[in-house]
Amino acid sequence: MKLINTIAALKTLLEPLKTAQKRIALVPTMGALHKGHVSLIDLAKQQADIVVCSIFVNPTQFTDPKDLEKYPRPLEHDIKMLEDAGCNIVFMPSVKEMYPVKENWHIDLGNAEFLLEGEFRKGHYQGVTQIVKKLFDAVNPDLAFFGQKDFQQVLMIENMVRYFKLPVQIITCPIIREGDGLAMSSRNIHLSAEDRQHALVLSKALYYVKEHFAAEPVAELLAVAKKMIDSTPGVVLDYFTIANGETLLPESDKQVKNLVALVAAKVGETRLIDNVLLS
Repeated sequence: MKLINTIAALKTLLEPLKTAQKRIALVPTMGALHKGHVSLIDLAKQQADIVVCSIFVNPTQFTDPKDLEKYPRPLEHDIKMLEDAGCNIVFMPSVKEMYPVKENWHIDLGNAEFLLEGEFRKGHYQGVTQIVKKLFDAVNPDLAFFGQKDFQQVLMIENMVRYFKLPVQIITCPIIREGDGLAMSSRNIHLSAEDRQHALVLSKALYYVKEHFAAEPVAELLAVAKKMIDSTPGVVLDYFTIANGETLLPESDKQVKNLVALVAAKVGETRLIDNVLLS
């Protein structure tokens, strides 16, 4: 496994592989890796010859400076995990490498940018698409792998790919959960033992909706799910919605394809998101 810190060195390494028509996959991460990230590497290895994993805590997507400051950065742990997973190249640039000069970045990501996470973290998806475009330019991958847990993020990246007409295929990978149902997340490290138990209500509410989806009206499902969450101590709900997976607008018609239930809540001091596909 090779560790690379500059775009120039990365391009030099990848160019001959591209010329030899090797399929290159990119798994972009912000580090603090867990089994969910490893599942992305595993899927990438199945579909590509070379797997590049980037580790970069991107400052432009944090709407709260404190959130950026406390984001976990266990580099040694991450590198060992990637080595064990069989990753080929790890790209770990500095902030100066990715942002050598001040930039004004703003692209049209569609109305979905301003819904759900976009409402609570204004400008977040501009920052996400800004760095992902830079990573795509650096790696020039054939495929890029993202986790379904960040459902809205994947949608925004797909919109960005269409906007620039980029020749990269976006692959969405299933959510990996702990044995008790909690969606794996780098943020889980901040949960106290008590918060960790309270956080389970998010996946329980989502799975209640999934299990009862055929039998109960959407309004009823939403009411029960929200009540479950609101009655759990230490959990403050930001939103729980059943939405069209392409527009993220609320949807009550069960015949619509690509429906998804999405939730975000603060558990103690930690904000968590989760979702399940309904159709």
